[in-house]
Amino acid sequence: MNQKITGYDQDDEHYWRAKLACGHYQHVRHDPPLIVREWTLTADGREAKIGADLECRKCDEGSPKDF
Repeated sequence: MNQKITGYDQDDEHYWRAKLACGHYQHVRHDPPLIVREWTLTADGREAKIGADLECRKCDEGSPKDF
């Protein structure tokens, strides 16, 4: 299920996580060549993706919200 990105934070290992409108978080790593998300590397890049859709697997699985 697609959800809008509403913000970001970093986990304990300093990887960026997108906060989604549904209340879940999803890592948005830049890990080439498998995952190319250069936009995660800068504040401007992340800010530009606020409001963008991201597939939420936790919603698809019916998981409760992250707290």
